[in-house]
Amino acid sequence: QVQLVESGGGLVQAGGSLRLSCAASGRTFSTTTMGWFRQAPGKEREFVARIRWDGVTYYADSVKGRFTISSDTAQNTAYLQMNSLKPEDTAVYYCAAKRGGDSSWSGAYDYWGQGSQVTVSS
Repeated sequence: QVQLVESGGGLVQAGGSLRLSCAASGRTFSTTTMGWFRQAPGKEREFVARIRWDGVTYYADSVKGRFTISSDTAQNTAYLQMNSLKPEDTAVYYCAAKRGGDSSWSGAYDYWGQGSQVTVSS
């Protein structure tokens, strides 16, 4: 089992920045893809960004150029740096982990964090 604990959400004004962290513990694997997803009220969960074990990253078009995903393998922690935040970025953000190859499909991920609220005011 892998446990994921998120931190770093909060309230920020439009144009501001936040950084989310996702600490993994338990039986982690060397070939793991970490992903970030978000879910706004009344909407489906959507892909935000992912990072593969070898550092390859991929972003949703809506956040490309504003968000950066990174990881510290020694600390088993993934990060999502969010800059130039917009009100439409308001959502609960979830980190997730899967073994093996990367994917943007939430159903492919085996483990999930508890979610972290990000609210961007206009």
